[in-house]
Amino acid sequence: MIEVNCNLCGHNDWHVRFPATTQQIATPNVSAFRCTSPGYGSHAQIVECNYCHLVYANPRWSTEELVTAYTAVEDEMYVREREGRELTFEKHLAALEEYTGPAEGRSLLDVGAYIGVFVDIARAHGWQAEGIEPSAWAVENAKVRGTPVCQGTQEHLIEAGRRFDVITMWDVIEHVTDPANELSMAYELLSPGGWLAVHTMNIDSLAARALGRRWPWLMDMHLYYFSQRTLASLLEQCGFEVEWSGTQGRYLRLGYISSRLGGFNQRLGDLSADLFERLNITRIPVPVNLGDLFTVYARKPA
Repeated sequence: MIEVNCNLCGHNDWHVRFPATTQQIATPNVSAFRCTSPGYGSHAQIVECNYCHLVYANPRWSTEELVTAYTAVEDEMYVREREGRELTFEKHLAALEEYTGPAEGRSLLDVGAYIGVFVDIARAHGWQAEGIEPSAWAVENAKVRGTPVCQGTQEHLIEAGRRFDVITMWDVIEHVTDPANELSMAYELLSPGGWLAVHTMNIDSLAARALGRRWPWLMDMHLYYFSQRTLASLLEQCGFEVEWSGTQGRYLRLGYISSRLGGFNQRLGDLSADLFERLNITRIPVPVNLGDLFTVYARKPA
């Protein structure tokens, strides 16, 4: 485990916001880094910068250790929940196009594309979309469906001299060891006037404040916990112009919701799973919005 300075302001002056709930182990548990991991409440020490109020895990594993974990991760539950993801990404794309305009054959890169669900949605709407993703399993899963997702990071695309009209990061920025660098690479990959969409959890939301240490997004795989203010500040620091920031929900199947409740409270999860099964409604997708997830649309100046 290594200690790090604040990624937004660079200071090393913080106070503990949430003490560690697990022992610090030498190498990360790969299963904790699945998108569908139920490991709520299991996390390293989480601190808040006394200067800019960015909240982040400190100390944490090294970049190399985390890249190794994400390269090896497999997540079959995510595949089974594809229907809910499709509904969510349809909604996200429609909202994004209110700013970018319709596809008209323009290029789009989905960073951290996983199995390529958003890439498929965007291509169906006329975007020349592709994804980049570290997980070997996820990339292979995408290739089976004919979805253009390559294994790697944004750095590989910069080295190849690529440029895009739109870049999306759905639930990605909280996982990376250097968000400032990740956003700077996106800035470099975007054409002048290009758009960036970033979706993440909101540490300053009413839900996060009300639940405190029981807020379910406090997890080993999350390294950074942004507010709308701190993420906007980081984007502007990287050269972007923030155009909009606001709450966006998602669609989840009832069966998946019961599994998430089980990660929070096993008895509640079991009871809800039994009820949904008896009513034969486990596959029904429902909209969920607790106000603790938000999206930012930012633009690279023309």
